[in-house]
Amino acid sequence: MAKKKILLNAFNMNCVGHINHGLWTHPRDTSSQYKTLEYWTDLAKLLERGLFDGLFLADIVGVYDVYQQSVDVPLKESIQLPVNDPLLLVSAMAAVTQHLGFGLTANLTYEPPYLFARRLSTLDHLSRGRVGWNIVTGYLDSAAKAMGLDEQPEHDRRYDQADEYLEVLYKLWEGSWENDAVIEDRQQRIYARPDKVHKVRHHGEFYKVEGYHLCEPSPQRTPVLFQAGASERGLGFAGQHAECVFISGQTKAATRAQVDKVRAAAVAAGRDPEAIKVFMGITVIVAASEEEARAKHAEYLRHASAEAGVAHFSSSTGIDFSAYALDEPIQYVKSNAIQSATKHLQNNDWTRRRLLEQHALGGRYITLIGAPQQIADELESWIAETGLDGFNLARTVTPESYEDFIDLVIPELQRRGSYKTAYDHGSLRQKLFPAGTAHLPADHPGASYRHSTQDTQPTGALQHA
Repeated sequence: MAKKKILLNAFNMNCVGHINHGLWTHPRDTSSQYKTLEYWTDLAKLLERGLFDGLFLADIVGVYDVYQQSVDVPLKESIQLPVNDPLLLVSAMAAVTQHLGFGLTANLTYEPPYLFARRLSTLDHLSRGRVGWNIVTGYLDSAAKAMGLDEQPEHDRRYDQADEYLEVLYKLWEGSWENDAVIEDRQQRIYARPDKVHKVRHHGEFYKVEGYHLCEPSPQRTPVLFQAGASERGLGFAGQHAECVFISGQTKAATRAQVDKVRAAAVAAGRDPEAIKVFMGITVIVAASEEEARAKHAEYLRHASAEAGVAHFSSSTGIDFSAYALDEPIQYVKSNAIQSATKHLQNNDWTRRRLLEQHALGGRYITLIGAPQQIADELESWIAETGLDGFNLARTVTPESYEDFIDLVIPELQRRGSYKTAYDHGSLRQKLFPAGTAHLPADHPGASYRHSTQDTQPTGALQHA
């Protein structure tokens, strides 16, 4: 039986410090060049050389101002501040690659769906169908206040809004233009047939939209849909909409349970449990030998900032860890932040010292250290024991960490039959789901908004009362 092929995204952000904080101070790190196109085009070419499935770009709207009730540490350590727009990077990177996908984080809470639909369709056209969208609703009060709100909407309420946001997008992406609307007939002077382009009329609780999608159908129509919510409400949303889910695991048993919940959520929504690919965030430090890898890890630790990692985690939980003494038990407080992050603190058995130890490398992802064979063993073990489909590989020292992985780990995985030796053809969706099509599958709820003459998919009304 052929081995399951590991899917792989590079996990990054349009900023200096992303996950493993403090490593921008390493003399070989180039992340402060994030403001240049060359930084990103060079990275895209490197990742395509390594046959990565995609570059997954995180993003936030707002700042991390919970720790010490200020932005002093985020500014000093560049904890995702400053941060630039991730979507504007895609055109340049797509121009220097042929296959690499782009998973783009965009917060739906603060952007009207009508204009957002055009931005994603434009990028899907320019990349020839290589775009995915990581759906987030935000969790920072600083973002809400910057956008004119007193506070962010309540956690589950944000998902109610997200459900309707997706409904509007499906109507625009899937239903406004039929597949054969564009005929580009020069003799008859008809670029698009009026009878094949339909006005969307949506009158909902959160959104009112009356208009035509401004873009003709892009290669994928709807970009590949990523999502990362691990709460009960977030899992329900993922089961309904997501094609790829990003989780953060600390043990194989807990990760297995998370993966099973994701699959069950898909089934509950009437979808195939394998219709969702599940990725876990991970950090890898590899060298030719274990001894060299341990030495590299020790070198990285001298530049990493545990405090910066804890400051980042403060905003994820909504708890100011700086208010606690080193060995004082941290009290769990229900907040409106990331519920999966606060859940880890519910036993009140964490201290600031323990958090600092966990964040020794500046972040709290599982870190694999060793020779290529050891890393490959561990990656295969995580896939086999948890049901994961792949990993989001976080950076440490840029671009060194990706170069090391590509030059040392990828060939080992390929020798074992655990990693592809060439890209499949087609869109990002077709690469991730080789048996499928460039468009959403028939059992996805977005497919129900296609016009009755499109494809052989289920049809649905474009109106919403």
